[in-house]
Amino acid sequence: MKKFASMLLAFSLTLCLAGCGGETAAPLNDAQESKAAEESAPLPDDAEPSAEDAVQSPNAALTTISPGKLTMSTNAAFPPYEMTTDAGGFEGIDVEIAGMIAEKLGLELQIDDMDFDSALLAVRMAKSDMVMAGVSVRPDRLEVMDFSDSYATGVQVVIVPEGSDVTLDNLGDHMIGTQRATTGYMYCVDDYGENHVTAYDNGMTAIQALNNGQVDCVVIDNAPAQVLVSQNPGLTILDTEYVVEDYAIGMRKENPALLAAVNNALAELKADGSIQAVIDKYITAE
Repeated sequence: MKKFASMLLAFSLTLCLAGCGGETAAPLNDAQESKAAEESAPLPDDAEPSAEDAVQSPNAALTTISPGKLTMSTNAAFPPYEMTTDAGGFEGIDVEIAGMIAEKLGLELQIDDMDFDSALLAVRMAKSDMVMAGVSVRPDRLEVMDFSDSYATGVQVVIVPEGSDVTLDNLGDHMIGTQRATTGYMYCVDDYGENHVTAYDNGMTAIQALNNGQVDCVVIDNAPAQVLVSQNPGLTILDTEYVVEDYAIGMRKENPALLAAVNNALAELKADGSIQAVIDKYITAE
């Protein structure tokens, strides 16, 4: 009897083990083992996701200087791209585009107003996430920050008093007023030397200097030039363009995920016509 019970118990254990173990995996060949090892290998510590990967991944973490906010440094004296309202807020092309980008990223837009050169420096010093102030892309700027895709075209023009003998051909013979640290200033210094250029904190101050006879002309972007001339009778804009350039958003090189996300947002806003609608709102077709 005991012998029969022992045989029954052994048979039951065999059935149990067969039911719990499932099928036996076939051994891997050399190619399969190599592929499995590659897929399970950990990423190197210094591996960084590409900009394309950051855009495509819905879980890509965006790092901003203030959690939940997208901080934009600007110089709100550059109409119609950025300017202050009577209520103390901000408006303009850059302001509205930045707001739409922030919304797409699920962030609240924070605008910090300062001098133009300080706005550029704020990004590099991690005091802001991005700079939008009619910023054009130049090789020297590309060395210290990343730039988004272009969202608008800027044209540098020359403002002169009506009846002035200043032309593009003799510009270097006159004193030129510009906004400090702008490409207008850089182009003029490169072309004519520092002795022929006076820099001011903003375009309005440069225009005041022109009205007071302290400079002979002012080089500035066409959009704010149109606004400034309309506000100052007796001034006009030379017919010939000085320089044509692209405007883009400047960001720290250490934040590629934000750059990718901003570019993705810009692409969507261009595709659905939102950016062009904002530009048309502030700059009417001639």
